[in-house]
Amino acid sequence: MSVLRVGNASGFYGDRFTAWREMLDGGELDVLTGDYLAELTMLILGRDRMRDPSLGYAKTFLRQMEGVLGTARERGVRLVTNAGGLNPAGLADAIRSLADRLGLQVRVGYVEGDAIQRPDALTANAYLGAFGIAACLDAGADVVVTGRVTDASLAVGPAIARFGWTRDDLDALAGATVAGHLIECGAQVTGGNFSFFTELPDGGHRPGFPIAELRADGSSVLTKHPGTGGAVTVETVTAQLLYEVGGPDYLGPDVVTRLDTVRLEQEGPDRVRVSGVRGTPPPDTLKVGVNNLGGFRNSMTFVLCGLDIPAKAALVRGQIEESVGAEGLEFTLARTDHPGTGDTEAASALLHVHLRDGDKSRAGRAFSAAAVELALASYPGCTLTTLPGDATPYGVFTADTIAQDVVEHVAVLPSGERVPIPPPTVTGGLQGAPIQHEALTRGPSLHGSRRGPLGELVGARSGDKGGDANLGVWARTDATWPWLRDWLTVERLAELLPESASLTVERYELPNLRAVNFVIRGLLGQGVAASTRFDPQAKALGELLRSRVVDLPAEVPR
Repeated sequence: MSVLRVGNASGFYGDRFTAWREMLDGGELDVLTGDYLAELTMLILGRDRMRDPSLGYAKTFLRQMEGVLGTARERGVRLVTNAGGLNPAGLADAIRSLADRLGLQVRVGYVEGDAIQRPDALTANAYLGAFGIAACLDAGADVVVTGRVTDASLAVGPAIARFGWTRDDLDALAGATVAGHLIECGAQVTGGNFSFFTELPDGGHRPGFPIAELRADGSSVLTKHPGTGGAVTVETVTAQLLYEVGGPDYLGPDVVTRLDTVRLEQEGPDRVRVSGVRGTPPPDTLKVGVNNLGGFRNSMTFVLCGLDIPAKAALVRGQIEESVGAEGLEFTLARTDHPGTGDTEAASALLHVHLRDGDKSRAGRAFSAAAVELALASYPGCTLTTLPGDATPYGVFTADTIAQDVVEHVAVLPSGERVPIPPPTVTGGLQGAPIQHEALTRGPSLHGSRRGPLGELVGARSGDKGGDANLGVWARTDATWPWLRDWLTVERLAELLPESASLTVERYELPNLRAVNFVIRGLLGQGVAASTRFDPQAKALGELLRSRVVDLPAEVPR
């Protein structure tokens, strides 16, 4: 059976610089992808473009190509990346110039049409699908550059080109979407950010980057190059599959992927088979990510040591509000202090003071200087961990939708020919209730219990989507799954994570993965660029949940 080996060498703008070289030198590949476009990245690129209209793409990608473009051509590995960001045509031109300087013949295609005209926005981009990428590859492109496509499309596009899928091949498209989602975040599927990193062969020291071996029916095997770190197991794959998803219907521009149909099977060492994925017609709309400049922000942190911590915090609050006014101020007291200790740091709490305002001068030196002026005129032991500084601009991310048939999705072939990519003619969207499954085994008795961290029995992976957070939790064994399914309700989550109690929380079950997924609406406010949470992207939320000490079923072993 024909197999398409698609590797990934970047999960975000700033990922391991040497990964492209490691992947090209590490073993056989047909396609190597690179994902650079987080929601925050679009804001960064938007600000770059404001300074220089010729920019707007991920400059790191060009530097990475300096040393590997020749290797890719020599080995026949085709490169697909969304590093084009807000200026895919500009990056395509830069790659051609690089190839000329290196004395290489490189055919470059690119995909555009994602930019949406919003005069009131810094950036507005629709999440395009995979058929434009496929058109460029069909035309012989060695390198395909895109702007904002869905992350999974970087892998789906090459599969469409290899296997000749049409828009009617929904199950195959859904299977490839799962494979693309699994490899899009690089080493997160090979042991990076894994709850049980201490069990990995190398202790999680340097996980290798992933490969999806795709087949014509849309099934795949997730693996990595031999000799690289980390591991590919059902659990590492489960962790990434739960990352930044919502309900069982995973909406995309080309297909709605039913996550409750995904089946994972350990096929061998570092080989996990992904099969059984079903797809339904896509919605008639595309997601649009919108970034706006929200104003200016600044932060100062006070160290409160020893006794009377709440009173000291209250004194600072009153003094700061009197100096600059209360509007836009936010105070967060982190009780990191441990009473009775002989160590200054261990005996101290931290008071974080944030100010957001449309007026740069008020949020700037006026605020930070007011904090510093308290050094000799506030609580005993007053000191700060931050120096006075100016305000910095922050962005606000929002998402809405646009009709697929009004977006001009275009593949620009290596020849320069512009090929319109028509939208799907059959659309659907949400398909109703998730597929029902029987429990894998009887649940353990709750007559006996023991106290212990929840993480003894479950893993978790969490992340951000705009102002919302997702939190996926999976049971490690069949025996634990019925208990987790019945026990971890929305109400119990509110007890364990009190900051979620006042928010809208959606809960979804994925029995094939022995998992429940929560979407916590509004936890991150206006998104990562504007958030003042200690954990602004909710990356640590899953580990916080796992650390909570609860009543565990006594019949389930550690």
